[in-house]
Amino acid sequence: MTPVFEDYAEVQTKKIAAHVINQAIKSRNFSEINVNDIFGNVPNNSSGMVTNTVNAEIVGRVMAEIQQLVDSHLKQAESGNSDMLPLSDNIEYDVETMRNQGGVVFFVPLGQATGIPLLGNLGPRVPIRFHIIGEVQATTDTEIREFGLNNAFVEVSVLITVKVQIIVPLATRNSVVKQKIPVAMTIIQSPIPQILNKGEGNSPQIEVPFNNPGNN
Repeated sequence: MTPVFEDYAEVQTKKIAAHVINQAIKSRNFSEINVNDIFGNVPNNSSGMVTNTVNAEIVGRVMAEIQQLVDSHLKQAESGNSDMLPLSDNIEYDVETMRNQGGVVFFVPLGQATGIPLLGNLGPRVPIRFHIIGEVQATTDTEIREFGLNNAFVEVSVLITVKVQIIVPLATRNSVVKQKIPVAMTIIQSPIPQILNKGEGNSPQIEVPFNNPGNN
């Protein structure tokens, strides 16, 4: 049963950690961030073309704030602050042990780990404990996707990585919890080209008419 229970403990640990991270993000209204302050336009020498930039200073500041909030909320959860933890009929937290020894400690019925509904609430309660290893890590992630005709959808996110150690009777396992938090998104519009094709070796598919000033 040990490998089965380890897998179950890891799933529950990731659910609890993800909930605490979401609580941290909800505690701060990031929607007030002005997208125009993050994405800027820098004119260049090419006619009709604009160079788009991302304000690294603002993104870095937001990333640092998210990292601090997540770290603070996880530490509160480990110290027994039940307001940080998700409620579930199948999980009972040992708040006293958490306050005295640290880490998130909870009990689940042994039958719950089997995945068989009839045995869900049967068997003795088995303790599970997990605690954070090291510091919460935060990095930025920029994703660019093609959107419409010669446009791009750009999303800047903060990727939170938390390393945890999970302890069950007779075994221990390290795991990683990752969560992607969108910070800002925008659509970058570029001039429509005069000729569009499907790629190398193909004939032009669309010819966009334009007026040549020299012919007027």
